[in-house]
Amino acid sequence: MFTEVLVALAIGGLIFFLLQRSRKHVLQTEDGWWGPGAPSDAEEDPAIRPFKVTTSDEELEDLYRRIDLTRPVPSLENSQFNYGFNSQYLQKVVSYWRNDFDWRRQVDKLNQYPHFKTKIEGIDIHYVHVKPKKVPEGSSAIPLMMVHGWPGSFYEFYGLIPLLTEPSDPGDLVFEVVCPSIPGYGFSEASHKQGFNSVCAAHIFIKLMKRLGFAQFYAHGGDWGWLVTTNMAQLEPKTIKGLHVNFAPPSKPEPLIFLSLLLGQHFPKLFGFTDLDVQKLYPYMKKHVVESIRESGYMHIQATKPDTVGRGLNDSPVGLAAYILEKFSTWTNREFLNLEDGGLTRKFSLDDLLTNVMIYWTSGSITSSMRFYKENFGKGLYAPHTKIPVYVPTGFACFPNELMHSPKLWVERKYRKLVTFTPMARGGHFAAMEEPQLMAEDIQKFAKVVEKEMK
Repeated sequence: MFTEVLVALAIGGLIFFLLQRSRKHVLQTEDGWWGPGAPSDAEEDPAIRPFKVTTSDEELEDLYRRIDLTRPVPSLENSQFNYGFNSQYLQKVVSYWRNDFDWRRQVDKLNQYPHFKTKIEGIDIHYVHVKPKKVPEGSSAIPLMMVHGWPGSFYEFYGLIPLLTEPSDPGDLVFEVVCPSIPGYGFSEASHKQGFNSVCAAHIFIKLMKRLGFAQFYAHGGDWGWLVTTNMAQLEPKTIKGLHVNFAPPSKPEPLIFLSLLLGQHFPKLFGFTDLDVQKLYPYMKKHVVESIRESGYMHIQATKPDTVGRGLNDSPVGLAAYILEKFSTWTNREFLNLEDGGLTRKFSLDDLLTNVMIYWTSGSITSSMRFYKENFGKGLYAPHTKIPVYVPTGFACFPNELMHSPKLWVERKYRKLVTFTPMARGGHFAAMEEPQLMAEDIQKFAKVVEKEMK
C-alpha cells in the first residue's frame, strides 16, 4: 500500500503542476452569426420584446388528429421499460393527453412568469425573467441564470423559481432569476448554421445577461446546462460570480481519475471515497460499461444523424412523447426500468411531463435540440474547454440517482475552487424539477458561502 500511495502522490503532483501552468488560460471564442444568410451590416438590435406562449384551436385539432391516428405496437410480456417505453402504459398516457390534459390551462401556467425574446448573433433568444416581489431593506436581489438540458426545457425550473425569488426564511438570499431556452430548444430560435455548440450558447447567454444590465451574476445548470454554464465560467471568470451545478462528469481522462477507479474499491480512503462513492462506482464493468451502453443509444444517434430520427419525432406526437418521457423514467431512477409504468408519476405529474413534451411539440424543436449533440461531439470528445480548469467559486449538488456519479475528487479536478460539495438525500438527473426544495436549499447554501467570502 505504501508504494501505491507514493505512486498516487507522484501522479497527483504532476497533474497539479500541469494544471497550475494552464491556470491563466481562459476559453476563447468569437462573435458568431447564426441567423439565415450572410450577417447583416447593420448593428445588432438590442431590443427586448415581451413574449407570450399561445395556442389555438387549429394547433389542438392537429395534435388530436395525429394522436388518433397512432398505431400502437404491443410490448413484450413482462418487459416493463426494459425495451423502452412500455406500450401498454404509453396508451394510458396518450389517453390522458388526448382526453384530460388541458394545454390551455398549462399555457396560462407557463405565462405566470414574464417571457421575453431578444435577438443575439442573428437568432431570437427566449427567456423567462422573474424579479422578486420583495427584497429586504438594505440588500439587493442576486442575479442568477439557470440553464436546462435535453430533453428538458425552461419549464424544469418552474417549481424552483418561487423558492429562490420569494424564500420563506428571512435569512435566505433573494434571487432575480433568468431562465433562457438554449437556441434550438423550445422558443429560442435554432441556429441556421453548422457549429453551434455549448461554447456558442455560453457566449450568447453572457451577452444576454449583460444586455439585461448584469455585470456579474451566478449561474446554475444540469445536463447540457452544466456544460453551458461551465463554459460561461471559462469564458469570463470575472463575470460569473459563482457556478452551481448538479452534473459534472469528468471532462477528459486523466491519470489520477483512472488510478482512483482502479484502486478506489480497495483503498477508498486513499482517494477520499465515501461509502456512497464505492456503492455507485463499483462493480465498475456493470456501473460504467454495461449501464452506459444500455442508456447511451440515443446519444450516438443524436451525435451522428439527428435529422433522421428528428423527422419522425416531429411528425408524431406519440413518438415524441415516448422518446422524451422514457428519459424522465430511467434517468430519474434506473430501477424504474422494472416497473410497468416506468415510475413516471412517482416523481412527476403527467401534467408537468406533458407540458414539457408540448413545449417541444408546439415549437417543432426536437430536431434542432438533438443537433446540439452532434455539434458538441462531432469534432471529437476533447474540445479546448475540456482542457481548461474552472477557477470560479463552484458548488456541486451530488444527487444519488444521477446518470453518472462524480466523487468529490473528480469534481475538484475540473472545478479548482469547489466551495461546497453536497451529497443530496434523494433525486436523479432532473433534480430541479424532481426536488426543487432540495435544490433551492443547496443553491442558498452555496451562494451564502460565496457572498460571505466576498465581504
